[in-house]
Amino acid sequence: MASPESSAAGGVAVIGSGLIGRSWAMLFAAGGIPVRLYDVDPRQVTGALDNIRKEMTLLAQSGSLKGALSVEEQLSLIGGCSDIREAVEGAVHIQECVPEDLELKQQLFAQLDGIMDDDVVLSSSSSCLLPSKLFAGLAHRKQCLVAHPVNPPYYVPLVELVPHPETAPATVDRTHALMRKIGQSPVRIMKEIDGFALNRLQYAIISEAWRLVEEGVVSPGDLDLVMSEGLGMRYAFIGPLETMHLNAEGMLSYCDRYSEGMRRVLKTFGPIPEFSGAAAEKVHQAMCVKVPDDPAHLAARREWRDGCLMRLAKLKSQVQPQ
Repeated sequence: MASPESSAAGGVAVIGSGLIGRSWAMLFAAGGIPVRLYDVDPRQVTGALDNIRKEMTLLAQSGSLKGALSVEEQLSLIGGCSDIREAVEGAVHIQECVPEDLELKQQLFAQLDGIMDDDVVLSSSSSCLLPSKLFAGLAHRKQCLVAHPVNPPYYVPLVELVPHPETAPATVDRTHALMRKIGQSPVRIMKEIDGFALNRLQYAIISEAWRLVEEGVVSPGDLDLVMSEGLGMRYAFIGPLETMHLNAEGMLSYCDRYSEGMRRVLKTFGPIPEFSGAAAEKVHQAMCVKVPDDPAHLAARREWRDGCLMRLAKLKSQVQPQ
């Protein structure tokens, strides 16, 4: 099922042909790297390849296709595969994209461990499962790490590289270089921690946002405006630490000026919300006023979001120092 172009040694095997797997395949192809897209169900692979062709065509029409290659050149680099041995043969990198289920991933990694070469990197797209649990007991565990993309990966470049205690430094270095090659923005998480960095920050924001709504401080709609029209405006270009640095005469000045107030406010934060009951219903109703929760409205809003992300990425490339 794999095309001749995608069967070349030195390419990437993407295991799982869902949304994340398709996005990874498109990113690797944009970087000129041959890809074999694997799934246990051949029909899933066929559907994924059709979806990729349609999406790439639309991206090209809107001027948003990544990479220097044309649609056809990129598509020629992506082949489908329903034989896992064939998928990983000769690959230098394996990117796992199956559902977020620890047992399922462990079973897959045990299978891959028995057929992968001694110099290939095995990388998981997991968003929160600890790599020490994912890769426990594998013979090739030094070659394993998590490379967590941000949904949707084609439009959001961040990739968290999370090693486990036995991951070889060269494994992280190779993956970092590969992510840079395909235009992503990899960050090194120095040691594994539950939730990694992105989700720990995201959950902290969600938790306090939920409390503010639940306690009647602000409406759900206005809460989202605080982020989209406030914090999110600058966080699209600089992070919280640089924000502190720029909002005073440097970081030490900021800490001297604002640390007492920050500590006072932080002490008022309440317990972790349950994210259920009346508060959940209130937030749900507010969100549905803006975006009804039927598949058609949600899909249309996601398409709008992705278009905004594409335009933001273009702007960032024009104004951000390289």
